Amino acid sequence: MASVDVNDIISRLQWGQPALTIIDVRDRSTYNQGHIMGALPISIEELTSRAKASLNTQREIYLYGESDEQTADAVKKLQVAGFTNVSEITGGLAAWKNAGGAIEGAVS
Repeated sequence: MASVDVNDIISRLQWGQPALTIIDVRDRSTYNQGHIMGALPISIEELTSRAKASLNTQREIYLYGESDEQTADAVKKLQVAGFTNVSEITGGLAAWKNAGGAIEGAVS
């Protein structure tokens, strides 16, 4: 399973290469407390159906969740659904914050 270092994504966004989608698979209340800027909130239960409805299967997609296990589960679901360019954000939101990535929501 592909995983990506948060610094790689942050660099791409800073260089204006945003041809990617970041999906937060945590529950909505957790998402509202703080999330990666621009991340789409899609619960793990709705992930496959919503992604198929709105995203190209070739789209570069990065996922993060409550834990690395939840994230790995989400990646597998999309891969089984035919998405070919899916990676997990190693360390999730905590790693993103530590790397200085932009955050939205009521982050303390």
